[in-house]
Amino acid sequence: MKNILVTGGAGFIGSNFINYILNKRDDYFLVNLDKLTYAGNLENLKESERKKNYRFIKGDITNHELVNYIFQKFEIKYVINFAAESHVDRSILGSEIFYTTNVIGTNVLLEISRKYEVEKFLQISTDEVYGSLGPEGSFTETTPLSPNSPYSSSKAAADMMVQAFHHTYGLPVLITRCSNNYGSYQFPEKLIPLMIINSLNDKELPVYGDGMNVRDWIYVIDHNRAVETVFENGKTGGVYNIGAENEMPNIKIIELILRHLNKPKSLIKFVKDRPGHDRRYAIDASKIKNELGWKPEYTFENAIKDTIDWYLSNKKWWERIISGEYQKYYEKQYHS
Repeated sequence: MKNILVTGGAGFIGSNFINYILNKRDDYFLVNLDKLTYAGNLENLKESERKKNYRFIKGDITNHELVNYIFQKFEIKYVINFAAESHVDRSILGSEIFYTTNVIGTNVLLEISRKYEVEKFLQISTDEVYGSLGPEGSFTETTPLSPNSPYSSSKAAADMMVQAFHHTYGLPVLITRCSNNYGSYQFPEKLIPLMIINSLNDKELPVYGDGMNVRDWIYVIDHNRAVETVFENGKTGGVYNIGAENEMPNIKIIELILRHLNKPKSLIKFVKDRPGHDRRYAIDASKIKNELGWKPEYTFENAIKDTIDWYLSNKKWWERIISGEYQKYYEKQYHS
């Protein structure tokens, strides 16, 4: 049995990973540490809560005493760090929490992992640490880090610290850098769920600039599979890019959603671009494919339709988020 601390496991990607892995494996014991900020939602984990090899603990990764207690109590030997403040717009409005969670929190995890001599520390990062691309080319694992937002700079700092702990102390680390995810349970502030929900409610769809900012999109389940692959077979000290070669301008994504929902393009409203908006991301995922044998299984066309249909079928889930009902419940339940 592998006793694994999964941080940020109530968020979008983390909760999908926990559900995916516990449905597949019984040789993992997962301890989910999550602060339950606005983007954390235990409703995402209802099926996992019934599993004997799963525990949830509410708490902050910056809390050294709590993290140390978890390592002791559950004899943690592996860490998968999903925990992060991750919304670029929010980081522009206020950066401090991003550096607190993403940098200081990661430092706490690394120091305690070193203390207890963990066998593997997997840092979940982002392609945004590489900065912006021109009309051609792709990010490789050797692309210099050049973050352009408070969010991406906090993730780049954390990545560099993870690598420093490997080179200085010999901590067995791995880093994954993934392209934009989409799928079920994504918080409604993100592009795809926001556009789906606004379209369903016949509300305006705000589009930054000319809508031609390009992102490389991957279905969250393919990301989960890649994380599992790197965790099991990645070379210690290695960085692995994860992407599905689905480059698409934001405006094309929005138009696809409108077509699927039979809504008019007149809902689109172009708004002032956000500061420092990266123009294009593209991932070269040949390393993980060639070294570890991973490749995406889902086509964008099928997975985006499944994602749209999920939001159609789970209206109560996102309505409760928008109303703040979940957050009020957690505050009462956990007295925080």
